[in-house]
Amino acid sequence: MLTVYNCIVNEHDLRLVALAALICGISCFSAVNLLRHVDQSTSRNRHVWLLIAAASTGFGIWATHFIAMIAFTPGIPNAYNAELSVASLAMSVILTAAGMWIATVRGSIDHYLVGGAVLGIGIAAMHYTGMAAFEVEGRIVWNRLLVAASLASGVTLAALSMLVVLRRPSTQATVAGAVLLTLAICTLHFIAMAAVSIYPDSSIEISKFTIAPMSQAFAAAAASLVILVLSATALWIDLRFRRHRTEAERMHGLANAAVEGLIVCDGSRIVSANDSIAALSGIAAGTLDAMTLGDLFGERIASAVAAGNGQAQEVDLRGQDGSRIPVELIARSIDYCGKPHLVVAVRDIRERRKAEQEIMRLAHYDPLTGLANRRSFTGRLEAEIAASAEGGKDGQLALMLLDLDRFKEVNDLFGHAAGDAVLQKVAHCASGVLRHGQMLARLGGDEFAIIAPSLPDPQAAGRIAEAVLSALRQENRLSPGGMISASIGIALYPLDADEQAALISHADTALYRAKAEGKDTFRYFEASMGAEARDRRIMEQDLRQAVARGEFRLVYQPQKEISSGRMIGFEALLRWQHPERGEVPPSVFIPVAEDSGSIAQIGEWVLATACNEAATWKNPLTVAVNVSAVQLHNLDFSRRVHEVLLRSGLAAGRLELEITETALVKDMPRALATLRQIKALGVRVAMDDFGTGYSSLSNLRAFPFDKIKIDGSFIKSVDRNDQVATIVRAVLGLGRGLGLPVLAEGVETLDELRFLDAEDCDIGQGYYLGRPGPIEAFGELTGVPAADDGVKPAGVRSGGSILMLEPAAAARSA
Repeated sequence: MLTVYNCIVNEHDLRLVALAALICGISCFSAVNLLRHVDQSTSRNRHVWLLIAAASTGFGIWATHFIAMIAFTPGIPNAYNAELSVASLAMSVILTAAGMWIATVRGSIDHYLVGGAVLGIGIAAMHYTGMAAFEVEGRIVWNRLLVAASLASGVTLAALSMLVVLRRPSTQATVAGAVLLTLAICTLHFIAMAAVSIYPDSSIEISKFTIAPMSQAFAAAAASLVILVLSATALWIDLRFRRHRTEAERMHGLANAAVEGLIVCDGSRIVSANDSIAALSGIAAGTLDAMTLGDLFGERIASAVAAGNGQAQEVDLRGQDGSRIPVELIARSIDYCGKPHLVVAVRDIRERRKAEQEIMRLAHYDPLTGLANRRSFTGRLEAEIAASAEGGKDGQLALMLLDLDRFKEVNDLFGHAAGDAVLQKVAHCASGVLRHGQMLARLGGDEFAIIAPSLPDPQAAGRIAEAVLSALRQENRLSPGGMISASIGIALYPLDADEQAALISHADTALYRAKAEGKDTFRYFEASMGAEARDRRIMEQDLRQAVARGEFRLVYQPQKEISSGRMIGFEALLRWQHPERGEVPPSVFIPVAEDSGSIAQIGEWVLATACNEAATWKNPLTVAVNVSAVQLHNLDFSRRVHEVLLRSGLAAGRLELEITETALVKDMPRALATLRQIKALGVRVAMDDFGTGYSSLSNLRAFPFDKIKIDGSFIKSVDRNDQVATIVRAVLGLGRGLGLPVLAEGVETLDELRFLDAEDCDIGQGYYLGRPGPIEAFGELTGVPAADDGVKPAGVRSGGSILMLEPAAAARSA
């Protein structure tokens, strides 16, 4: 390398050598920066960047060469061939472009090295073509070994520079690559210059068409200016690119933190997309960056979004697999990388759509059975009536109301889960017999409705109702222990009513008649039913006001010890004296009161009135009061009993509450808790109407009863019917075994009384022992004498002993 050193030190102007090295370094740094842009660019602008990078690098190599050549001082006349000088510049640019293209076309080491080698060949081609343009009065002799060394060093260093710059791009890699490329150019130039030996020869003339060194200097200066401009431009572009990239990365990081999908668009072209939209669509973020809004949402939607009106709109997103994903789009204009862009927020609304559909389903369909609910039923019935009224449909429109028989017993005995299963079976059976256009709806509880339009005649409605009932009977036969039956009421439009409310009311009236006439059947509405229904509703209203109007009164029926005839107490019985109806039997108004819910208010009045009356008696007789299921299952019932006892002053042991077994099974745990609270007060509890309900022995064991009352239906003819007698003996034996006194109701004859006395029945109650009457009629028994009017209750005499009446006399007294 001494020859190279001598060449540089002794044969060159070092100031120009330094200038050439500076220009070379600047051009090389510019080249590697631009090369990174070529590598990172898309196919749309790759060639532009490649042209800029090749021109900048080629001019830099050419300027470096000729400035260094100008620095060379051979000491004899010299000049430069213009054509070859231009050819050297062209070779420099073309081969540099080829090398850069090869190095960046694929991201592999082979391409990096081959591209760098081509770039090195371009440097060598430019240099030796430039040397061929150098004319001097002398002969030029080349040292082939140094020529080979220059080629090897230039090609190798250029290849290494491409590998360093492109394999792992970074600031350090850029600097190292620029240094390697600078060394490639300088090393090749000066080793090649060291390979030249010039022997002066005056016989060799310089061509007339050559360029003087000074002109060549101006050309190199111009090339240097171009290099500086291109380098400055490249630097400015690089800084701007870095700033934009930093901003883009920051924006992309913020976008990825969002749960919603975010797309940044230049017009309709997508320039950035976050991970959420990539996950939602199933399309990679890199792929999304090469797509348009039209590719994702369709051109029409893309145009509307690109307009940027800022309004949310629901559209379908096209997934990678072609699926349609419902989304909500909101577009806003933002400044992105110094230029207005559109950011589109993409919100996945699949769950919201599902929720909306579920809300709509719940709003119009029953969740248990899947049938239409009351809202849908009302809308459909209104539409069918309107269509029939406008002449759009011929025939009869039938409305059928269906109510299950004894459904409450299913819930009480087997629980609500069993009740739900029954409702589902009814829905399945009834739906199976209906035809297209006919509607089954669940109105609530165990109430169903059927709308059957365009029936040819009224009898068609009956055929539908019978088919439904038959399906339910078949279900009962297939299901062990089946308890499914129903009653159906039918009303026809326009035969029975010409508007919706009246049609529903008439169908309900017919349903009530079907239940009253045996259940498991259907009835058509008749005009006479309307009067009965109105009468029942009027009675319900009157019952709600009867307590306030003072229309109720109590009568008392004696209860006596059968063996001794000793009076032990009374049962308080309710009577209703209606101002217009007169005396209304309890068998008529009590069921209406229970159905309407007014029984609770009436029961409280009975309890308070009976306790207040009993508290005035001088003799400590008991008073028995019937308690309804509604009262028993009221959480405050025991507290109200306690309050009544405190207000009246009646001793708790003198009050006896009579409860039917049917009232217990509605909610046994609550009933048991209430009875235990009542027992804790000292109040006695009797099981009423034993034998007519479930007669469960487990209830006798579980509930704290103090007495058993045999229903009067078992006492009648007990002395003449052996089967009845056997049942009564069994109940009396059960009472003795449990240590519970037994009271026999409905004792109406002397023979019945003698039978009970012979079987050791404890207590009796009935017309033979005393008819119900006002408490004033029992003054001798209560110790509160009434005015002497000479009237005594039938079946009672002074002293409290049994008055043995003949059956005929007892009947007359009743």
